[in-house]
Amino acid sequence: MDLLTAGVIYCFAVGVFFMGMWLFYGRREYAFFEHARRKVTFLCSRCDKLYAGPAGSETCPCPRCAHVNARLKY
Repeated sequence: MDLLTAGVIYCFAVGVFFMGMWLFYGRREYAFFEHARRKVTFLCSRCDKLYAGPAGSETCPCPRCAHVNARLKY
């Protein structure tokens, strides 16, 4: 194998490695931020605190006064 072929194979392997790392970490970041973005907003009717709860929940207790509130609907 000559030097040119070895250099092309090396550059290709390095490119594939970095492309794989980019795809892996990109998907991981997307999944993390998508999970963090899917929150439900609540407004406490007792103490007027605005807070976020888990996705899909219709009621959630207030972290400040523990009053159970319904989710905000836009």
